[in-house]
This record gives sequence, C-alpha cells and structure tokens, in this order.
Amino acid sequence: MNKVVKDAMEAIIDLKDDQTLMLGGFGLSGIPENCISAMVKKEVKGLTCISNNAGVDDFGLGLLLKKHQIKKMISSYVGENKEFERQMLSGELEVELNPQGTLAERIRAGGAGIPAFFVPAGYGTEVAEGKEVREYNGKPHILEEALTADFAIVKAWKGDKAGNLIFRHTANNFNQPMAMAGKITIAEVDELVEVGELDPNQIHLPGVFVQRIFQGVDYEKRIEFETTR
Repeated sequence: MNKVVKDAMEAIIDLKDDQTLMLGGFGLSGIPENCISAMVKKEVKGLTCISNNAGVDDFGLGLLLKKHQIKKMISSYVGENKEFERQMLSGELEVELNPQGTLAERIRAGGAGIPAFFVPAGYGTEVAEGKEVREYNGKPHILEEALTADFAIVKAWKGDKAGNLIFRHTANNFNQPMAMAGKITIAEVDELVEVGELDPNQIHLPGVFVQRIFQGVDYEKRIEFETTR
C-alpha cells in the first residue's frame, strides 16, 4: 500500500462537507498547517472539528472559522479566538466544551475501541447535563462517550513512507491519540524519509495507524504570545 501523497490537497481529496475531523495540536504547537490551508482552499463546509482549541483569529482553525466552514467544535480551551467567541455567543457555531483531560481520554478511548467511561470531572456543572451519573468510591462520576472521526489530521516532525511517526517535544500533544481514532489518518511531516531510516526505539506512532503521509512546506510554527523586553 502506497501511503505517500504529493501534498495536502491530494491528502484531503475525498474530504467532504458535513464530515467529522480530529485535528492535532495544542494552542498553535503541532497543528497541521498545510492541511488546514488546503481545507480553506477547498471550501468544505459543515465540518465538526474535534480539537483541543480553535486556533487564533488569523491562524490554525481560526482560518476555517473565519470562512464559516465549521458547524460544530468539540474542544477544551478556546480563549484565544475572538471570532470563535462571537460565533458561539451569536448561535452561529455549536460548541461542546470538555475538561481537557476528559477530551484527551475520549479521544484515546475512541482509538482503543472503548465506547464510554465514567469520570468525576465536570460533575455538578453544565458538562454533566443529560449524562448518566454513577457513584464510585463515594464520589459521583458522569458517563462520557468516546470520540472517533472520519479523518484524523496530524502533524509530526519526522515520518517514513510506511507512516511511522516521530513527534518533537510538546508537538506530540493530541496528535498521537487522534491518529489512532480516525477512520482515515493523514500525517503531514517536516521530514519524510525512506522506510528503515527511523530508529525503531524513537517511533511514537506505528505506521499501521496512518493511511496517508506527505512532507509539508512553508511551516510558520507560530506561538500564541511573544514576549520581549
């Protein structure tokens, strides 16, 4: 099976309106910049996006929000995006907020084939509305369902043509569990090498979880805040 595609546009060629996506990244660290740009150009709409955050106004998922391509966000931290706030408060965007650990575990569970689990986080808040509650060890827990997606789109530092991936430092974040929870996983990488060139002991994600891979270009790798003195 040849997993290598030419670029982001070829990688998302069969991405359609109204599908569910997982997009790796934490803040702006480890986000799939090339695939997000390709989705903006393709003008797919009605997307449900599962991501820790929603980028910033002019970068990351903020670019899709700006063009109203996202119908629903399933997220944790969204405080850096004014357009997200505007769309949420106006009712233009459906939002499902999760405690960050719960979001990570819902994604991990989806990749592991676990349909649901009980967790104490969120009990007594809006997060628990409409969810089953059980008591464990004298403490109430709420039932959370696992998350999967039509596409998981991730960003790695280095990968080989079989789809084996190495993430760099904190850019690992949500990328690794998301890659396991998508029906089709697309990986964009800084460096694409031949099979056998990666040290097996350094591989974070086996290629069995990756269906498409390409070497990305022109990464900005922004950070949210730049502090000078």
